[in-house]
Amino acid sequence: MSEWLDMGKYGVYVWTSYGLFAAMLLWDLLWPWWKGRSLRQQILHRTRREHARQQSPTELPLP
Repeated sequence: MSEWLDMGKYGVYVWTSYGLFAAMLLWDLLWPWWKGRSLRQQILHRTRREHARQQSPTELPLP
């Protein structure tokens, strides 16, 4: 088993490559989800602000 993990003295390179590949797959999965969530929150806050401005009884005149 140890020889298989060592892979003829290339084990460090091979297992590091597998680890980085798995990390990049995870990043590719989570990054769009995180950005989409952030974008949805920004849109929600902007919509709430605009709605609150429309409901405001007094508006200040522009200078």
